[in-house]
Amino acid sequence: MSGGLDSTTLVALARQQKFEIYGLSFDYGQRHIAELQAARRVAADFAVREHRVIRLDSAFFAGSALTDSRLKVPKNRSSEAIGNNLPITYVPARNTIFLSFALAWLELLDASDIFIGVNAQDYSGYPDCRPDYIQAWQTMATLAVQDFDKPDRTIRIHAPLLEMSKAQIIETGTSLGVDYSRTLSCYDPVGFVACRACDACLLRQKGFAEAGLTDPALGTDFSP
Repeated sequence: MSGGLDSTTLVALARQQKFEIYGLSFDYGQRHIAELQAARRVAADFAVREHRVIRLDSAFFAGSALTDSRLKVPKNRSSEAIGNNLPITYVPARNTIFLSFALAWLELLDASDIFIGVNAQDYSGYPDCRPDYIQAWQTMATLAVQDFDKPDRTIRIHAPLLEMSKAQIIETGTSLGVDYSRTLSCYDPVGFVACRACDACLLRQKGFAEAGLTDPALGTDFSP
């Protein structure tokens, strides 16, 4: 749970499917730490069974504009530029590390399902948001857990947003009653207010425009 548009829609979909939800968020030294405040609000809104925020050593995530204040987050890029080449906001192995923590918690809970809000349509070229990556991770996860050799012991990685556009994600969430004013998608918020110019903000704005809706989070302050 990042507190963003995608992960919040994901929570709503999991709830619709009658899953008991355990939310996992990460503090890895990201400059957009305000997202964790949004994640806490979303967790409260959906009354998740338990919400954990895992703190990771930021030194392992160096080299990204999301974790290194010396690097500038790209702003006001065109849709074509956003879709080409790996951007400086890529955080090495981030989803792999996050999913590993989710898998460990899954075993403790004796559960079988992990939901992740990756998206391969309106995204910035991240390699760990591709369908092949998710499929490979599910295979690995099933082999990694206890009782992996039992026929009924299959780990399921749910990525229902994978092939959706941002507009489709927003339409889906809206139909499920998601309050997007509670979410934050910005890579470089000013204090606790979205910058409206980074790739994440632009993709979000594009999604709301294509869905024919107005983003209710514009100008929202997520300060504690």
